[in-house]
Amino acid sequence: MRALCTILAGGLARRMGGGDKTMRSIAGKPILTHVIDRLTPQCDALIINANGDAGRFADFHLPVVADSIPDFAGPLAGILAGLDWAAQHNIEWVVSVPGDCPFLPRDLVARFDDARLAQSADLVVATSGGQAHPVIGLWKVALREDLRHALSEENLHKIDRWTARYNLTSVEWPLKPVDPFFNANTPDDLAEAERLAALHP
Repeated sequence: MRALCTILAGGLARRMGGGDKTMRSIAGKPILTHVIDRLTPQCDALIINANGDAGRFADFHLPVVADSIPDFAGPLAGILAGLDWAAQHNIEWVVSVPGDCPFLPRDLVARFDDARLAQSADLVVATSGGQAHPVIGLWKVALREDLRHALSEENLHKIDRWTARYNLTSVEWPLKPVDPFFNANTPDDLAEAERLAALHP
């Protein structure tokens, strides 16, 4: 399976006080660097989905793709941007992850692919501790026009409402030693991520 990894970095980071939370540092590196380091061996290509000045991500040397749906329409708009980029580059599958998850599993794409094949799935979502993480998923590029219609015509922004329309399966990861889908949303989360990174380098 050829896969594009789309790193969703377009959030407004209100709980972090604004700005790009992906640029906050953990273990001496931006969170975004941790994400890129974990995904690069797993994907055929990576892009950053973000709005505004793309130049602020220049040091990461990746394409920066903005939402085509206006007004910060949420993660589904970022996923659509990834699906559109993948379609232009003849890639049939997109893996989406948030840019604030520094401990992503190193077998994410392989396990998604296994689940897709086993269940003939259109979509795959990650879970840990019995909790679904709908932003962390595998998406069939062929569904992009359906998603565009849902966003622009139906004003639908809840991921689970849209994915429920299709053949969806999930893959579970353990919470120990670290929840691989821990995300740094607040200053307290950032401190906890620093602690976890020191314990499990």
